[in-house]
Amino acid sequence: MKITAVEGLLLSCPLPQPLRLPFWNGERTILKRDAMLIRVKTDKGLTGYAPGPAHERAAVEIREHIQPFLLGRDPRQFKTFNFTGSLELTKVYRAVEIALMDIAGKDAGVPISELIGGRKRDRIKLYGSAGMYMAPEKYAEEAAAVKGLGFPAYKMRPALGPDEDTRTVKLMREATGPDFGLMIDAHSWWRMGDKNYSLETVTRLTHAFAPFKPTWLEEPLPPDDHDAYRKLKATSPIPIATGEHEQTEDGFRDLIATRCADYIQADVCCQGGFEMGRRIFDACAKAKLRFAFHSWGTTLEVLAAAHSGICWEENVVEWLEYPCHANNGRPGMYPFPAADEILAEPLDIQRGYLNVPKKPGLGVEINERVLEKYPFLPGPWSFFKINSPPETVAVTGDHSVKWVEGAAKH
Repeated sequence: MKITAVEGLLLSCPLPQPLRLPFWNGERTILKRDAMLIRVKTDKGLTGYAPGPAHERAAVEIREHIQPFLLGRDPRQFKTFNFTGSLELTKVYRAVEIALMDIAGKDAGVPISELIGGRKRDRIKLYGSAGMYMAPEKYAEEAAAVKGLGFPAYKMRPALGPDEDTRTVKLMREATGPDFGLMIDAHSWWRMGDKNYSLETVTRLTHAFAPFKPTWLEEPLPPDDHDAYRKLKATSPIPIATGEHEQTEDGFRDLIATRCADYIQADVCCQGGFEMGRRIFDACAKAKLRFAFHSWGTTLEVLAAAHSGICWEENVVEWLEYPCHANNGRPGMYPFPAADEILAEPLDIQRGYLNVPKKPGLGVEINERVLEKYPFLPGPWSFFKINSPPETVAVTGDHSVKWVEGAAKH
């Protein structure tokens, strides 16, 4: 069997109207959501798929660097391929590698999970992720709605100032009851210019949030400031999570070895692939820390991560993020129909757990009609306008860097 084509296919779902979301020191505008479907074809008729980084640079790298490297090779031998390149190019290759695994699994008649270590369980726990820059009462309403969908936890993104953020957490707890998980994703707190929360403010907030028992506080400090995370964790009465913006495996190792957080996070589909993920999971297990997947794209991305996660016990790889989009009248942050439609059939989710298919490869059929239905629209998908100091930052692609590579500043 030989590879005949490697493609990074971009698509876009524009919002009906720009979504303007004010926060404490500015406003975020969302115009669309992008996605990438990686497709690898072979001369035997088998096709492999994977989620990819949703930006034009990655599509160019696949076409100009990764496809020439893979053409003519046998995808079943993916473990022997020695691809070399820049850090960012290698990350893109690791996403393409998932499509090679999909082919290898289909050829062997086994799911991907059996190719990367063997599944230790058949399902993984999900949390519903939505909540972007709303009034406190709206967060509480959405938290209750996500609970109503059957998820055991809800993640939101506050940026209203310390007092209103605290009131938000209080109202969410009142709306959901004591046994429901609440994750507070504070990535915006270091994206607010002069109003970025200091270590002292974040420390006070951990104590203010503690009575409401959040599952974790995520990225409350600049992600590369590991020393600040160590100081915070030493005094925080609530769990701390970080890792989504780590740039290197050494960075993850430092997070784990120096115990910067209780939960280590990564998007293995765009931060280094399944093999790197396996090493991170192993390091978490040895350090007795928990891992939680970041997953911000389509349901295909959720599924790919799940295949990796179920190769470990839940006391190591505990949570998988499930983005809640307002598709077909469901509660969620905004519509992103391609996120659901990319799969020919919906994922099997029961009582907040994703049952990972046992069919060969990824175990699902891909709906390629999304490529024609949602043609790619070049340009950023959202903008952050900071009031002080005045700045507007355009965001493209995924979330694995502070302001995603190639973002434009004005």
